[in-house]
Amino acid sequence: MHKPRRHIRSERMKVLMTAFGLLSVAACAADAVLPGSQPLTPSADFSGDMVKAVDAYLLRQIDQAASARPFRQRTPQQNREILARMLGVVDARTAPVRMDTLADGKHVRWTVFETLQGEGVHLKSADNSASRLIYVPDADETPEQAAAGAASLPNQCEIVIPALINRQSDFSTALERKTGVSHRDWIYRQSFVQGRHPLGIEVQKVLALVDLLHGQDKTKPLVIAGRGEGGLVAMFAAALDERITSVHLQGCFAPMERLWEAPLERNIQGFLKDFGAAEIAALISPRKVVVSDTHWPQVVSGGEKSIAAPGKLSTPDVAEIDRELARAKELGAMIDKGELLSLFPANSDRMEPVMVETDASRQQRLVRETSTWCQRQLFAGETERHTNFWAKRPQTLSDYEQWSASQRDVFWKEVIGDLPWPNVPANPRSRLVKETDKVAIYEVVLDVWDGVFAWGWLALPKNLKQGEKRPVVVCQHGLEGIPEDCLNDDPESKAFKPYKAFAMKLAERGYITFSPHNLYRGMHTFRGLQRKLNLLGKSLFSVIIPQHRCILDWLKSQPWVDADRIAFYGLSYGGKSAMRIPAVLTDYCLSICSGDFNEWVRKCASSDMRMSYIFTHEYEIWEWNLGGTFNYAEMAALIAPRPFMVERGHDDGVGIDEWVNYEFAKVRRLYEKLKIGNRTTIEHFDGPHTINGVGTFEFLDKHLQSKR
Repeated sequence: MHKPRRHIRSERMKVLMTAFGLLSVAACAADAVLPGSQPLTPSADFSGDMVKAVDAYLLRQIDQAASARPFRQRTPQQNREILARMLGVVDARTAPVRMDTLADGKHVRWTVFETLQGEGVHLKSADNSASRLIYVPDADETPEQAAAGAASLPNQCEIVIPALINRQSDFSTALERKTGVSHRDWIYRQSFVQGRHPLGIEVQKVLALVDLLHGQDKTKPLVIAGRGEGGLVAMFAAALDERITSVHLQGCFAPMERLWEAPLERNIQGFLKDFGAAEIAALISPRKVVVSDTHWPQVVSGGEKSIAAPGKLSTPDVAEIDRELARAKELGAMIDKGELLSLFPANSDRMEPVMVETDASRQQRLVRETSTWCQRQLFAGETERHTNFWAKRPQTLSDYEQWSASQRDVFWKEVIGDLPWPNVPANPRSRLVKETDKVAIYEVVLDVWDGVFAWGWLALPKNLKQGEKRPVVVCQHGLEGIPEDCLNDDPESKAFKPYKAFAMKLAERGYITFSPHNLYRGMHTFRGLQRKLNLLGKSLFSVIIPQHRCILDWLKSQPWVDADRIAFYGLSYGGKSAMRIPAVLTDYCLSICSGDFNEWVRKCASSDMRMSYIFTHEYEIWEWNLGGTFNYAEMAALIAPRPFMVERGHDDGVGIDEWVNYEFAKVRRLYEKLKIGNRTTIEHFDGPHTINGVGTFEFLDKHLQSKR
């Protein structure tokens, strides 16, 4: 029998094998470019390019936000309700408010909530006060300094000066661990994921004073003034409460488009989408607003060795302030420049409060009391999720699928934050980067929005037959990872230890795998994206999910892909992705969360879990109000009735078995109640934060191969 010559061209071999219906990729060298794509020009750093592209896109979105705000289309009450939710001013205050005066007659405490009080200085003139003033100092100014700086007490005036939580870090501690973050940052870390905010908590303290003073006499004017951080509190309080008759601000009224550069505790979810300083001033109208452009706080937070987010406060350009003032007037605000000191006219009857305790002990009490109140919200949030989600769950599978679709829409639009779906042609580009005797690996880039792209590595088994359609497993890397980490089979490499080359192993088992790049890489570079996204009412996954939408559309268009069998499997931050992306994108037919499933809200905000994110540098990790909406069990419920699995190492420091199992029990119960209990499971293995690839591979085989 004549043997074919070795130099027979691979293209001729393809033609011959096709004729006999025996075509397989294994019979020839892989093509340099995937069919239907253009050649890809490689980059030295696609990851960095992606982050830069998204950053430019978000800066454009922020620049365009002011002109797109629906402020004028809403009633003042509607705008107040939106602002209140943004600030977390959603809890009913104690009524009636009780104020207790200490021995010196000037230091006071008043009730705000059942377990939270305000503190400060209360000054009265000798005669019957004709007006009342609440003066909110900057966070780093004590009430005593503010009172002494007033130089005198105005005739016929009553003044209350609340103490704010300051920017020192002495009491930002728990479990005998000092974090070094400011007290305000410390409270932000415990409150944001629960739909509360340091600014909102202090607005509540001020509004409790309004409740008290207005309740005593509704006829007297009630003026509020503030400087720096206290100016923001005063401005927001006046915007929310019409009982305040006029507002005086110092060192705080300016354009807010660069709030993402400020200390973390000024990060307000969705603020720039609906408001700027001008809109807040207009919301106070027709009451008078007087602003002074002096005495701006000078603050720098974070740093190379700090877990705090980088942030700064400095004096803005006067021209910028004037432009925001002009915009406020255009919106109908009664606003003008003036001096805060005019509130405190010279008077020989000077009153100086006497210190009865150090400010340090007061700060310790304020910080710890507020922290305790935040910790109580962990239980309140679970009750809220039960009431609004689980108690409303339909009992039959058909009804459940229809109901969960509406919940999915809430999760995407109101919790994750929706950005537009891809709106440009995908323009796929590819190149062969590696091949073995079993697998060909391609690098792929797809366009998502103008300048923004998706990127990943595709592994094609070489035994694909002509016309055959295979299932795909999308294999997602974790924090600071890149696509090739999921395919790296060098046991000596850094990537192999956590990932175990799971994308390569699955490809060798016959699955097509795609390892996308998610943009959580680059330390402060990518974390800064979250700050910009939050101000627009979005999150990192607002970008990542449309990227995956584009990836899914491209995968489904490939001739060797079974569009109904595309699964998701992610480790660590990839496991975080496994909870969120398939919860929105139902084209993923199943999801496996490895090394991340948790009682997530507690993981984010608890002060009594050593692995809590309040002790780490991941300041982008908190997503607004998950505590009251969707913990991991609720996210898994949005994946149902599709198969869902958790891979959990006993020694994985991301959590503890007790809390992981606590949260998963809710998932198992749901699947059992829906009569689909065989579609969910959890595998515990004796190991650390890593892919195990035993039960999960069996799970993939069970649910993907059976669909052939």
